[in-house]
Amino acid sequence: MRGPIAIDYTAALEQGGGIGRYVRELVTALSRIDSETPYRLFAAGRRDTVTPVTSGPNFTLHTSQISPEWFARLWHRARLPLPIENWVGPVRLLYAPDFTLPPTRRGTKTLLTVHDLSFVRAPETATPGLRAYLSRVVPRSVARADHILADSESTRRDLLDLYHVEAERTSVLYSGVEGHFRPVRDERTLADLRSRYALDGSFLLAVGTVQPRKNYIRLVEAFRQLDRANLTLVIAGGRGWLDDPLYERIAALGLENRVRMLGFVPDKDLPALYSAARVFAFPSLYEGFGLPILEAMACGTPVVTSRASSMPEVAGDAALLVDPLDTDALAEALASALDDELLRSSLIEKGLERATVFTWEAAAHKLVDRFQRLLAQ
Repeated sequence: MRGPIAIDYTAALEQGGGIGRYVRELVTALSRIDSETPYRLFAAGRRDTVTPVTSGPNFTLHTSQISPEWFARLWHRARLPLPIENWVGPVRLLYAPDFTLPPTRRGTKTLLTVHDLSFVRAPETATPGLRAYLSRVVPRSVARADHILADSESTRRDLLDLYHVEAERTSVLYSGVEGHFRPVRDERTLADLRSRYALDGSFLLAVGTVQPRKNYIRLVEAFRQLDRANLTLVIAGGRGWLDDPLYERIAALGLENRVRMLGFVPDKDLPALYSAARVFAFPSLYEGFGLPILEAMACGTPVVTSRASSMPEVAGDAALLVDPLDTDALAEALASALDDELLRSSLIEKGLERATVFTWEAAAHKLVDRFQRLLAQ
């Protein structure tokens, strides 16, 4: 495959979790399977001391002094035709893995990833400003792209239904589970984690940015229904947007001492955190994929998740699926996953097997195949 190929790497350096993690893991896997194609990673903002997570000699990092916020203003609000090649040099293809497609020179092939359309499907879960911005720039990017990757078949169907994209211009690229997500059984490692995060006793775990789409208010209410004095609900995720009602609800229910908000937890601590949890809860209202489901499964933790959007596609038969709007059903599923040992054993076994289906190497191979198809056109 002849290059060079540019990849917008900005999210990998700007975001700890979510899309940032997606880009880091995908590019790292790409470097493991392709040591020949020249890749030029573009990062908005000057970062003289920052290097990409891959050390492949065919990967070079190209930065700019313009911040991501200013690029958004110039490229997507003012729509100035400043091609990304001004920073990365001439390329044959640009891969934009974070919803929006920068301007390119005539003849450059373009590949775009749309992770989800939650701002359309669940508009109440996004701030008005973010919703308005995405509603303008994502359709334009989708219309321009030579091909669009979706995180799941659910998201691909949303692209077809909501934006009327031609089916042949879309395909699914599943995320993967990094190898370090596996059951942690070393008592010292688990004890160190509990000590650093002040986690005592048995706990339910939720992982994800604190925002309405994660459905944490109903999770807190379901946890309250369990009425177990020795059980804690732990939420690991940085503060996002429209999150004040969650903290207000926790206070109204008198659960300040039983709901622990850990903030953002670095990747290196997540395997032990998943492993230490009694049950992992992911009752999201909408997800493009839902990677924490698979990470928890890979660590041997029973999973309760939502039957909405992509989550049944990701979980298969290895999790308990509930209506995310039904707090009673969520409480019942959590109780079953906590108490029914036969069910727990089955969920653990199925989850460990399910997680092996999704790998970043498989994702990288499919990405390379898509590069080759586009360059052959």
